[in-house]
Amino acid sequence: MSINDSSAGSPLGKRVAYETQYNPTLLYPIPRAEKRAELGITNVLPFVGADIWNAYELSWLNPRGKPLVALAEFSFPADSPCIIESKSLKLYLNSYNQTKLGSLEEVEGLIAADLGKATGATAAVKLTSMGQASTRRVEIPKGICLDDIDIDVDAYTPAPELLQSAAGTVVVDETLYSHLLKSNCLVTAQPDWGMLAIRYSGPAVDHEALLRYIISFREHNEFHEQCVERIFCDIQRRCSPKRLAVWARYTRRGGLDINPIRATDGEWSAVGNLAEARQ
Repeated sequence: MSINDSSAGSPLGKRVAYETQYNPTLLYPIPRAEKRAELGITNVLPFVGADIWNAYELSWLNPRGKPLVALAEFSFPADSPCIIESKSLKLYLNSYNQTKLGSLEEVEGLIAADLGKATGATAAVKLTSMGQASTRRVEIPKGICLDDIDIDVDAYTPAPELLQSAAGTVVVDETLYSHLLKSNCLVTAQPDWGMLAIRYSGPAVDHEALLRYIISFREHNEFHEQCVERIFCDIQRRCSPKRLAVWARYTRRGGLDINPIRATDGEWSAVGNLAEARQ
């Protein structure tokens, strides 16, 4: 079964009615294994990490019928069997709109249980009431931005052959990032915009080649998580870093932003959940 077959039953790209009473069956899981097989990943994962989602449109009713609102953060481990199709998660969250529930902690526990069941792994859920919410800090990675490099570009589908080490055998420890990442939704082909960051230790990566490679995703159709895993695997195979972390901060769509992180070790947890300027 192809990934397109897996997505065939999802609400993505279809006209659907918005339900306003709690309905966990709206969640639509998509197996990770199918796209990972394209990368040669079968059993042992070459990375650890998580997919961090931020939700800005969550509301329910208290027992007296008064609406409550909250910000939500969801974190799915990279080794979960499934991802959640994003539109189905939006529909699921909107099913709380006219649902009477008690405390914020009750809603948090209910969402965590449903997401865990759908993905096949423990999902971390954090809800923050508006009274406790502070402005999210926008921060760029502490490293080198590639975007001002003056280059010619003619590849707009993934071209891992562009990647190469810099001249010489210099070993470096550096963080590189670009705001020029663009890919498209696998099903609808709607554009997905994001910032991509790469932190590595090992033979120096050619910066111009890396920027061309990042831009080469511009007409590629794949989900956010799949793009980041493809980028991680391509850099690992072509440039042989000793340590590697790749993460993307995608801009918000439908009240959700998705931020995958993949790394060779536990370093990924230090990336955090700081906002990108377009989020």
